[in-house]
This record gives sequence, C-alpha cells and structure tokens, in this order.
Amino acid sequence: MGIVNQDNITDVVIASLGKHGDITGRQREIMAALITHLHGFIKETRLQHHEFLAACDYLARAGKLCNDNRQEFILLGDILGAEVLVDMMTNPVAGGESESTVLGPFYRENPPVMPKGGSIILKHYDNEETVYYEGYVRDEAGRGVPGVTLDVWEDAPNGVYENLDPDQPEYNLRGRFETDENGHYAFVAVRPVPYPIPDDETAGELLRFMGHHPNRPGHVHFIVAKEGFRPLISQIFDADSAWLDDDSVFAVKESLIGKFRPARPEHGTDLHFEFDFVLKEAAGTQAIAAE
Repeated sequence: MGIVNQDNITDVVIASLGKHGDITGRQREIMAALITHLHGFIKETRLQHHEFLAACDYLARAGKLCNDNRQEFILLGDILGAEVLVDMMTNPVAGGESESTVLGPFYRENPPVMPKGGSIILKHYDNEETVYYEGYVRDEAGRGVPGVTLDVWEDAPNGVYENLDPDQPEYNLRGRFETDENGHYAFVAVRPVPYPIPDDETAGELLRFMGHHPNRPGHVHFIVAKEGFRPLISQIFDADSAWLDDDSVFAVKESLIGKFRPARPEHGTDLHFEFDFVLKEAAGTQAIAAE
C-alpha cells in the first residue's frame, strides 16, 4: 500500500527498498536504519517545513565549500562527533595495537619522501619550538617493524595548516618517513599549537547552533602503514596543551597523549618527543600465519 499517513509513512518507504532494482543486504540494512531514525527525528522534533528547507539550503551551501583544501562535510562530521564514532566502529582495539582517531579535513596526499631524521620545516616562525620526534613501530609481539611508512602533518606555529595558508611553502610541515631495520623512526618538526577549526561558513554556523567552541589542542597527525598490517590513522597530543580535555572534534584519547621534554644537544632542537606505535596484523596475514 503506497497511500501514506503519519503512522505508516516509515513502513511504506522501507517497503519500497529493492522493489524496482537490485540492492544488497547491506544497502537495505543501511537505508532501513537511516529512514527509521530520520523519520523518528522528524517526529520527535516536530520538524516544520521552513526548518526542513533551511536544512536543505544549509547542506547545499556546505557542498559548495568542498574543494581540494577543505572538505566541509568531514568537518561537519567532526563537529558532531560522527567521524570519531565511525572510526571507533571501524577500528576497534582488541589487543595491544595503537588506537586510531580521525583523519580530519586537511590531509594532503603524496607529501615529500624524507630521509630518517629529516626536517619538514620549510618556514620558520619567531614563536616556534623545534622538536626531534622519534620512536618505534612494533608489532603486537613487541618486535620492531622495518619499512613502515609514516605520513606526518601538523599545523604551523601560527595555528594554520599549509594548504589553508598562502604564505606557507607547499607541503610545509608535511612529510613521509620510513622506519629503519629496527622499526625506529625520527624526524624534525615543530611543537604543534592549539588552533580553531574553520568557524566561518557552515562549520561556524553549526558550532554556534550547538553553543560549542572551535578549538583543538596541539597535535600531530600520522598515517602509519605497511603491507600486511592494518593501516593506522591517528594523532598524538601535547599533554600540556590547552583544550586537551575539551577538543572541538572529540578526538583525544588517553593513549595518544605524550609529553614534550627538553632536547639533548645531539638532537639539535628545542624539544624532544618520544612515541611508539603498535600495528595490528591485517586479517588476511593473521589467517595465513595460523595455518
């Protein structure tokens, strides 16, 4: 029956799934849940037509902001805590592996490949604190993993990422490094500073509607990857940073917090930061090892 009223509209729409075209079981599961919760939200809030049209306009304006430098829908998902929840559902921690967290909207592919211990600093600032970052990438048995790629990026001491700042050189504070035969990595960068996520345009509208702030604690982004292991997308956070316990995108986890300490003379930097990662073997690799 396609004739609808407030009581049967949800069931009628769900019954239409797959009627005139093949869909997978997963598609049906996702769409049925979306329709159920969306209709439930509309009924619970007694959403009015002018509010529905305002929401459509809002999403249209958000879409127009998406480009190579800014992914507005990821940013909106971050503000709502949606991306971090999806990440936790996608990458549950079942053993001793490192925890993941959100990719964020400012990642750039193919940063320069750098030698171990190289510097990703291409522009200096009066207020910068240089840092020698190092640590080990290990497997769950505690063995160092050689040949792991670490894709690293962070904001500049002015609180802005390179791809949002025309005054920074291309790929400033971005780089790719590889672990040595012992699983050790090292590079030189700066101490990340707290910064506000873009709070103009639709992201700012959402923050103000929520009565929330735009600030993030100081952090460095990592993608840690090697064939045979589950890729790790994560961040490490400054233990002494402002906003550590009130992150605007809800991405801070206790295991990802580390301490900056004074550097030794051989580091050639102001500060020293040590942080180890543990990678989980990919499911296919584990199955082969068990045979």
